[in-house]
Amino acid sequence: MQIIRHYDDVQPALQGAVYAIGNFDGVHLGHQQVIARTRQIAEEKGAKTGVLMFEPHPRQYFFPDQPFFRLMSFRAKARTLGQFGVDLIAALPFDKRLATMEAEDFIRAVLAEGLGASHVVVGYDFRFGKGRKGDGALLEKMSSELGFGVSIVDEVKKGEETYSSTRIREMLAKGEPRAAAELLGHWWTVETHVIKGDQRGRTIGFPTANLSLEDHVQPAFGVYAVKVEIEDGPYKGTYNGVANVGRRPTFDKEDVLLEVHIFDFDGDIYGAHMAVSFIEHLRDERKFDGLDSLKAQIAADSARAREILADLG
Repeated sequence: MQIIRHYDDVQPALQGAVYAIGNFDGVHLGHQQVIARTRQIAEEKGAKTGVLMFEPHPRQYFFPDQPFFRLMSFRAKARTLGQFGVDLIAALPFDKRLATMEAEDFIRAVLAEGLGASHVVVGYDFRFGKGRKGDGALLEKMSSELGFGVSIVDEVKKGEETYSSTRIREMLAKGEPRAAAELLGHWWTVETHVIKGDQRGRTIGFPTANLSLEDHVQPAFGVYAVKVEIEDGPYKGTYNGVANVGRRPTFDKEDVLLEVHIFDFDGDIYGAHMAVSFIEHLRDERKFDGLDSLKAQIAADSARAREILADLG
């Protein structure tokens, strides 16, 4: 996988790719159809399959004080796109320069002259340029004079449900990871590093790996059955577990933390990069009247999570 950071300094060998354009947050099933169409055209042309996206997400640029909303980190997105056959990512810094660029200038300077795109693929609702004035129709109008092709992918639905990153966020906020997975085409996953916690879990027989949600969207607070992948180090591998997302009211905490108890595991993984996939919401977070009642509930949660995860095979 090759990454381009600046459109005005692209090596000639990387020009001529077929680009899907969008932010592809979550790489859901709708996104996957856009990428599949892009790869098909690229194969026909003998060109590289590319994705053009913006970092940070334009929404973060225009509304910096809004809550975190990402379904997926850039690292996770790049890896997932690679699994779908993407060779090249143009991750352009979204700054004042791009935010104030007219749509026509974007087409000419970024797509045609900078990236040298041979073809671009966009979704039916794609908008770009200053004031979001650019759309598929403008791309088609200008593409013939600039020498590249354009394909527009129609709305993709599951029954009456449109594949949408916004809809997936709503499902996660309601504690519906299975429903979200049906639109994603994969489990929703938080990827980040294990951080130092209070180590209180060890004292009650349920040690946890503590992770910050960082800039991920915040799912419904509570307890989940999870699949865990430790991506590096001596404990690299996939495990089952139970996780709590929330503020830990029993211990009067305020910061939001993801705490993961990995079943049948007792390794030191501080600093390891971990991917936690949310399978099923078991219950809401609540305050317990003491450690004994908390321990009993965690044991019950763990037993239920083991059953659910065993059914996944």
